Amino acid sequence: MGWINDSKAVEAAKRAREAALKGDSVLVYKFIEANTNSKATAPMTGMADQIQAVESEGWALANMAAGEGKAMGGERIALICLFRRA
Repeated sequence: MGWINDSKAVEAAKRAREAALKGDSVLVYKFIEANTNSKATAPMTGMADQIQAVESEGWALANMAAGEGKAMGGERIALICLFRRA
């Protein structure tokens, strides 16, 4: 993982931990990844690392939606993820 993805994963885990400590049972989190070629099929390693960071705090991914757009001269992918805790 690169330092940007490291930082995003650390922040996602922190937010997930805070939500759990508040007693929340649902967490909706938006992950954004820059993509140089959205037409290529390839692993989204940065996204996977961030989702795993949230799951490491006891959350389970329940649903996910994806969107794609252009921002700042490049392609951007956004995943809106709904996590649940038992």
